[in-house]
Amino acid sequence: MLEPTNTNDLPAIGGKRYFTIGEVSELCAVKPHVLRYWEQEFSQLKPIKRRGNRRYYQREDVILIRQIRSLLYEHGFTIGGAKQHLNGEILISDRQQSPQIIRQLRLELEEVLAILKH
Repeated sequence: MLEPTNTNDLPAIGGKRYFTIGEVSELCAVKPHVLRYWEQEFSQLKPIKRRGNRRYYQREDVILIRQIRSLLYEHGFTIGGAKQHLNGEILISDRQQSPQIIRQLRLELEEVLAILKH
C-alpha cells in the first residue's frame, strides 16, 4: 500500500489544520520512518512538535512532502538533487506539477459545493 505510486493516485488532502504522522503517511504514500528521515534532510520540512515529541504537520508540510516524494520517486532525483531543486537551484517545468494541483483544487471545490448544497 505504501509503495511508490504516481502522485495523481494520492488521496485528496482534507480540510484539517493539523495532521498526525500516520495521516501524512497515508496521504503521501510514504512510511513514517521515511518522513522522519526527510525532516533531517530537508530544512524546509519542520512539523510542529507538541508534548511527547508528537509531530503535527500542516497542509503546507503535506504539500511539500508530496513534492519531495515526486522529485525522488517519479523524477529520479537524489536527496541532494531534490534539496537543490527545492532551494531553487534546479528548475523543472511547472507543467509537471500542474495536474496534481488542479486535481487537488477540483476535489476541494467539489467538497465545498457539497457542503453548500446541504
